[in-house]
Amino acid sequence: MISGIKWMFLIIGTMIGAGYASGRELWQFFGEESSLAILLFTIMFIICCVSIMLISYEQQSGHYLPVLRAIVGKHLTGVYDGMIIIYLFTTTVVMLAGSGATLEAFNYSYRLGVLAIAIPLILLFIWDIKGIVAVNSFVLPLLISGLLFVLLLFTSDQNISLFGDFKETSNWMAAFPFTALNVLPLIAVLGAIGNRLKSRTEVWVASLGSGLILGGISFIYNNSLIQIADEILVYEIPLFAILNHYPFEMMVFMSFMMWIAIFTTAASGTLGLVTRFRDYWKQPLWIVAFAIVAIMLPFTSFGFSALIGYLYPLYGLLNLYVLSSLLIYPIVQRFKIS
Repeated sequence: MISGIKWMFLIIGTMIGAGYASGRELWQFFGEESSLAILLFTIMFIICCVSIMLISYEQQSGHYLPVLRAIVGKHLTGVYDGMIIIYLFTTTVVMLAGSGATLEAFNYSYRLGVLAIAIPLILLFIWDIKGIVAVNSFVLPLLISGLLFVLLLFTSDQNISLFGDFKETSNWMAAFPFTALNVLPLIAVLGAIGNRLKSRTEVWVASLGSGLILGGISFIYNNSLIQIADEILVYEIPLFAILNHYPFEMMVFMSFMMWIAIFTTAASGTLGLVTRFRDYWKQPLWIVAFAIVAIMLPFTSFGFSALIGYLYPLYGLLNLYVLSSLLIYPIVQRFKIS
């Protein structure tokens, strides 16, 4: 049970990054008429987590390649392996850029914000995977509580119906590219812990817990963003449009919380990359992480919202095949057993 909660926080840490915590990613895909879309995302996300973790557990994998091969078949493994490498690289760049955007909002240097996450990110890998799991288990409960507190306070102050209008369903198809967008990092991260999973109970606790928490936060967050749709246009980070209604101290606190979310997702992305290449470089993980992060730094100059605006929808579409494979995986396995 406790181990399942530990992996649950690893999954949530992979999901709640710069794009999600800031509201930019949710607004990119959802917005108005999206109640059903968020419900569908929750269901599909749980199924995907269960499928990936079961494959990882059965393979006792130390990196994502065996898991990927089981999902897409050996003929497409090379294609999607390349996609995962590019995806992890570019989305971790988005996290680094998100750190720069966070400090820039307080009139600090954008580059200083990037370095503020790059240096501790490298140092984290001195403790291998245990360091990432420990950080997630400590900071994510605080992050989730802080984010929910702000969203529920805003919902109360603005007299917003907590459950929204469930008749708003026309944007239901957005659930598919949004879920597909988040499939590749899940494969990369959960594929790296297969040899650390001890039972199927851990799989179900982690999958159900992370899906329900993320679905609930997504629904409340999206409802709040709909109320300030006009203001979002002038903010690089939509969360700041919500925080603008409150004292400056709350903005400082939530900016720190969002930076933590950025850091945990950057760590997850880097984890997927360093475990993938550790057999080739034969170096300690922190040295591999240093080399990868150093290559990423020049790419952060493209900007935060621009990266999310172009890359995320593109990856969401490209990953639809992987999503469909994961959704039917439990059915296929049941027929095999029969």
